[in-house]
Amino acid sequence: MQPITESITRFLNVFEKVNRDIPFDGLPWIFDHAETIDERNIDRVKALGGGIAIQSRMAYQGEYFADRYGAEAAASTPPVKRMLESGVPVGAGSDATRVSSYNPWVSMYWLTAGKTVGGMQIYNAQTQLSRQTALELYTKGSAWFSNEQHKKGQIKAGMLADLTALNSDYFEIADEDVKNIEAELTIVAGKIVYAKGDFSTLAPPTIPILPDWSPTKIYNGYYPGSQLQPADSAQRKLNSSAGERARNQLLMAAQIHQCIGSCNVHAHNHNTARMSNVPVNNYTAFWGALGCSCFAF
Repeated sequence: MQPITESITRFLNVFEKVNRDIPFDGLPWIFDHAETIDERNIDRVKALGGGIAIQSRMAYQGEYFADRYGAEAAASTPPVKRMLESGVPVGAGSDATRVSSYNPWVSMYWLTAGKTVGGMQIYNAQTQLSRQTALELYTKGSAWFSNEQHKKGQIKAGMLADLTALNSDYFEIADEDVKNIEAELTIVAGKIVYAKGDFSTLAPPTIPILPDWSPTKIYNGYYPGSQLQPADSAQRKLNSSAGERARNQLLMAAQIHQCIGSCNVHAHNHNTARMSNVPVNNYTAFWGALGCSCFAF
């Protein structure tokens, strides 16, 4: 479920009544997002054996949220540390691609540095997470939500051999570099499914990119574009001297918006976004403060 403040209270009222008649008896259930859940409701979720899945919407919409509700409210939205202190199962994710980017490292940056992708400091030492905790939420924590904690989320005997080798040391690099991390090698169920760089000789055969309209097919990579080479002939002009300006603009957009491709609604044209018919300034609607599928404005 994807509730907000008042809805959470109403849902819990119903859940508690149902639980009295038909006990949940350990049945896993979750609230999704729950950015504005309060302490009382966190305790109620705990009492009913539920979990809370958080996403990185505030990484992209933190400025809008703070402008509307204030910096103090933004500093604990969502109240992840309070959730963890209560003992509620918490898992982290992106909710991509409707609400934010699928890139987990942007989320890690947001949780640990406490900043939006625009650079606004929304969290402080009391609300930022350690890198270890953020990683656990994305791995061991999220495994609880699919009832797979017995086989996912840790690298040890008896668990699935799902792991990756990264191009940087997540625990040692500077905060601003966290969101630039990319995989050099990815193993799923013990099988190499992706490899590049020093591991390129282990790379499996290339498979078709689906859907065929995917930006990945055009731009062949993700922010900051370590593989920013055109993937089809339609984009080859970017490699020519005549396309150097276009390439530089693309790289600049990537730096600002944490992505390589442009949104089908707004592209990277802020004026187009502001002049469009999409109600981006209506904070009570889906396209408003916590919901647009494009964050390029």
